Amino acid sequence: MGSPSACPHRACIPWQGLLLTASLLTFWNLPTSAQTNIEVVPFNVAEGKEVILLVSNVSRNLYGYNWYKGERVHANYRIIGYVINKGENAPGPAHSGRETIHRNGSLLIQNVSLSDPGIYTLHVISEDLVTEEVTRQFYVFYESVPGSSPDLSAGTAVSIMIGVLAGMALI
Repeated sequence: MGSPSACPHRACIPWQGLLLTASLLTFWNLPTSAQTNIEVVPFNVAEGKEVILLVSNVSRNLYGYNWYKGERVHANYRIIGYVINKGENAPGPAHSGRETIHRNGSLLIQNVSLSDPGIYTLHVISEDLVTEEVTRQFYVFYESVPGSSPDLSAGTAVSIMIGVLAGMALI
């Protein structure tokens, strides 16, 4: 006896063809060209700490890199560039002195400030002048020093404590 879900005729099984197509599309990945990737470590960085925008999966035969603050590749927003065959970096107008570019294109920003978060764009230039742009962003948070609070003075904190203790004594 045949399967109850199958039609008696071979041409009458459209769901099996659909299932086969879905399976092939799910598991069959055609090789694609590698795309440059940027990982931000850490993604949320404390003010005063450092963040690195780690570049990976770059193609070979590169001429160099440029980093820009924001989404636009424009000379005014260029932070720093690196020419690979010369091993030279060239700071741009948006360079604050806290950024360092590495040979692999990764960007280190030290002593991060509250004005640093946002989008950063890496402009990759190959030797045959083909370019690729990749953007990433990170966030900066204010990390207060333990035992201090910028919003409460010592007198305000003492007043709150006295009020809480007085309220507890009434209960």
